[in-house]
Amino acid sequence: MAKYLAQIILVGAQVVGRAFMRALRQEFAASQAAADARGRAERPQSAAASRIIGISLQEAQQILNVSSLNPEEIQKNYDHLFKVNDKSVGGSFYLQSKVVRAKERLDEELRIQAKGDKEKGRKAET
Repeated sequence: MAKYLAQIILVGAQVVGRAFMRALRQEFAASQAAADARGRAERPQSAAASRIIGISLQEAQQILNVSSLNPEEIQKNYDHLFKVNDKSVGGSFYLQSKVVRAKERLDEELRIQAKGDKEKGRKAET
């Protein structure tokens, strides 16, 4: 009787293991497809910045509540959200760190745009 019970448990574990691996492969493939689609939608430098900083441009804009890449508006919203989420005033360190990452991402996008504008200016001169 114990032998049959052990076989049933072993077969059940194998079935669950295979199902788990299949689900894991599907999730990995879906994640790769989403990353590829996101990469095609953004410029190469912008996509690289999103991967390095770990936050997309759209998410950063949502966090800081900005619709355009206006440095003054970004800085104003960053200062406000950083102060509001300070731990000493009862804020959340997690939210404060998200605000910092969003600011870093938007600053990087501004730098990428400035570099692109500078390169376009050089190409127009030649």
